[in-house]
Amino acid sequence: MTSQLEDAPKTHDGSSCNPTLDVVGIGYGPSNLGLAIALHEHNSTHAAEITAAFVESKPRFGWHPGMLIPGTTMQISFLKDLALQRNATSEFTFLNYLHEMGRLHHFVNYQTFFPTRIEFHKYLEWAENKVDADVRYGTVATRVHDQGDHFRIDTDHDGHLSTLKARNIVLAGGLTAKLPQGVHPSSRQFHNHNLLFDLEKLPSTDHNRFVVVGAGQSAAEVASYLHKTYPRAEVHAVFGKYGYSPSDDSPYANRIFDPGAVDDYYNSPVELRKKLLDYHRGTNYSAVDLPLIEELYSIEYAERVDNSRRLFVHGASGVLTADDTNDGVRVTIEHRPTGQKQEFDVDAVVYATGFTPMDLPSILGPLHNDNSSGDGDDARVGRDYQLYTATQTVGKVYLQGGTEDTHGLTSSLLSNIAIRSGEIVDSIARRITPPPTTEPGFSSRAHFQLS
Repeated sequence: MTSQLEDAPKTHDGSSCNPTLDVVGIGYGPSNLGLAIALHEHNSTHAAEITAAFVESKPRFGWHPGMLIPGTTMQISFLKDLALQRNATSEFTFLNYLHEMGRLHHFVNYQTFFPTRIEFHKYLEWAENKVDADVRYGTVATRVHDQGDHFRIDTDHDGHLSTLKARNIVLAGGLTAKLPQGVHPSSRQFHNHNLLFDLEKLPSTDHNRFVVVGAGQSAAEVASYLHKTYPRAEVHAVFGKYGYSPSDDSPYANRIFDPGAVDDYYNSPVELRKKLLDYHRGTNYSAVDLPLIEELYSIEYAERVDNSRRLFVHGASGVLTADDTNDGVRVTIEHRPTGQKQEFDVDAVVYATGFTPMDLPSILGPLHNDNSSGDGDDARVGRDYQLYTATQTVGKVYLQGGTEDTHGLTSSLLSNIAIRSGEIVDSIARRITPPPTTEPGFSSRAHFQLS
């Protein structure tokens, strides 16, 4: 099982007596789980072990558990798992998971590249247990300090303060739910990422009407789920487009997610990068799988025929106001081309309005580099995902996510975890491997080769 490190003993000045690790990963979702696997496989084939530990604010491993809607499927192939694209013989592949679960031939007969999200989550849990990394769950990394020859990471576990020491840091703090400006979360207004849990906590059990804000895959899935789960309730989907846009998962467009596309993107001029993002935005942003679009339209049309409307899609529209009342939310929806307004009393408003990346200034403090342009020589991130800090440091900080401006669309997606994690491990290994002896009688005592 995954271990949870004991709190380290303290010296007289309150500092931790933990040994200095080669790597501390901050955050332990799929990205740093992939890193733990890459480290495990590196250590199994190299004499010099890379030591590592991870801190994760959640009490246990989980990947958007509040959005594990029954029947929803992955939007990427199972072949883009945590290991296969880097090491096809890895014991941590999705296929090996199926084999160990006794479901491999059943999955083959299923004839799909896209497992359900629930099954993929079970695969991630299996991999987390199998790799057996050192993880401090329920622990928040509050600040990183440069100590010269290492970093000090301040942590908080239920008010108990401690520290870790590391020569390198890999930040994979994940994404934070983003609500529209002026919206304050409540028991009846919430982001979709905790949908299943927040629905369980709704004050009323007699649900009559919901509003879903957003035009992407998650928004469409939420609208479909609410319509099926509450058979007497109306569901009002609201977004600025006229309708849901289909995601582009065609073979040529998917080349934007190939590992080689990261090299192309990183080495391109800034203006070309922007064009490539615009060209292929429909592969990832505000895009919905076509079968789900067709299913929702079919439902809406059938209800029109039967004159029994429950699903309403408000295109070219927006929510003007959403105010909590004693027993619900008073919502005003505006049709933007005409200015026509409709007012509803609803049980809840679900905002499928995206995420914001990790707050780097908060955790890095003075180390944070304010330059975020990604322009040429001023790029804030190296090709090996090394973050260029405001001051030069002996150790290095790496990013898993938040590098879309320099590395392209795969920055925060599952598609490239296996390759990206391997590249980060290779970069760290090059830095901590002693240089080879080149002169007779020369014996190096250096533990690190700095780059």
